[in-house]
Amino acid sequence: MYYLTRIDDAAAATPAAYAASSTGFTQQTLISRATGSPHMGLFVGHLEAGGAIGTVVHSFESSLYVLSGALTITMLGGTTWLGPDHCIVIPVGVTYSLRALDQGARYMQVHAPGDLDDSRRQDTFFTGESLVESTPVVPDMRDPRNQHAVRFDGHSMDLGRLARGSGVNDPTASPSMATALLAYSGIGVRMLIDQRVGAQLHTVFIVDYQPTAIAHPHDHPFEEAYVFVEGEVHALVDGDELVLHPGDVLWAGVGADHGFENRSDGLVRWIEYQAPQPPLQHSYRFSREWEHVADKLGQGHHH
Repeated sequence: MYYLTRIDDAAAATPAAYAASSTGFTQQTLISRATGSPHMGLFVGHLEAGGAIGTVVHSFESSLYVLSGALTITMLGGTTWLGPDHCIVIPVGVTYSLRALDQGARYMQVHAPGDLDDSRRQDTFFTGESLVESTPVVPDMRDPRNQHAVRFDGHSMDLGRLARGSGVNDPTASPSMATALLAYSGIGVRMLIDQRVGAQLHTVFIVDYQPTAIAHPHDHPFEEAYVFVEGEVHALVDGDELVLHPGDVLWAGVGADHGFENRSDGLVRWIEYQAPQPPLQHSYRFSREWEHVADKLGQGHHH
């Protein structure tokens, strides 16, 4: 099972639950239980200049990824400034508030698991308290005291740059496995949100496909959502051929086989979400490997 939608700012509205506890806030729902996903809710949030969301706490895990503009988030005793390509984890049970700066803010937000839609239980609570906003701190990727925020740096996807040594005084995070770029078959993967920054229930990362890059059809024991931000990619999802462009959003449920190919001369990039977090083993099931088993056993019937 899969679902395809598209970011449309005109479709954003103020959620009823937030009407009395926010100003200048609207959001578009992309993925939810209504679209088939129990494990994630995915939204595009909008805060007008000076807009704010009052103090709130959730029984699910969440994270923000700023697409444009800037906002501040106050939680865990501090206020953090987030601009384009900054993201931050909001752990389960952590009270927070948001405020947009002069230019407003547009951001992705994920809930893991997805929002409850029954009338017996509640998963979002406005506390009514006033969190003390301190001077906003810009996340410093080199500072070990930064526990939950990450900034995506497009230069970090450059394999040629990574192949060279980093000087001890270079103003970058110290190279390590935590800063490693996963690269294979023309594909680059840069982790942003995972257990290293306190997330337990979902992951967020950037994927680049170089020209001719291909991922063979496979499926997972978890859900994935892809927010396409650059280039054109061809996909085969549950047997359907799709051509995806910036602004498209694809969700693949558990067992939905999918593969991607960059047939263009340019770069393809997307933001990817997974929920729940992948297991340590068997997170991929490649169709062609099991077709190989069927052939070895004389039971192949694929084409």
